[in-house]
Amino acid sequence: MLGLILRDNFYVLSGGPAAGKTSLLLELQKRGYAIAPEIARELIKEQQLTNGNALPWKDKILYKEIMFDRSIQSFKEIDQVEGQTKPIFFDRSFIDSICYARLIQSEVSEQMIDYVERWRYNTQVFMLPPWKEIYETDSERKQQWEEAVLTYEMMVDTYKSYGYQIIELPKTTVNERADFVIKAVQK
Repeated sequence: MLGLILRDNFYVLSGGPAAGKTSLLLELQKRGYAIAPEIARELIKEQQLTNGNALPWKDKILYKEIMFDRSIQSFKEIDQVEGQTKPIFFDRSFIDSICYARLIQSEVSEQMIDYVERWRYNTQVFMLPPWKEIYETDSERKQQWEEAVLTYEMMVDTYKSYGYQIIELPKTTVNERADFVIKAVQK
């Protein structure tokens, strides 16, 4: 069994695809905050370059497993930095892998549940809602609008089911969203 790890300075930004997470994280980084990049996009790029199978449109199960493992590794690496007390913003988390497993109707292993229940981010999770005006697909993001909305709804449900409080970000400029997040973490 895993030891309990509570990291109040680890904040998650999540939501469906193409809701503005990356732009917001880059703005927070520009303002001097540490960020952990999204694992899924990195994995997709890597798999496309190597003609790999761990892709959501090829082997969804393998994709889910690698995404979860790498998200755990990201948490571990950041957790091992001594004296880390300032806010760190994660572009998604290993909890998103649980949601993805549910979306594709795949098994959620006991090990995955153990991590989610025992390794905890700050209880406030910033959720970026679907925003049709900025939504677009690309070579790594192939979901249609309806799937993006469903993903968002399932993200909210998944995080809530593990005791996280959802803070929905307003649909506004990147600067205003960054101000909103910073104000919320400084309370």
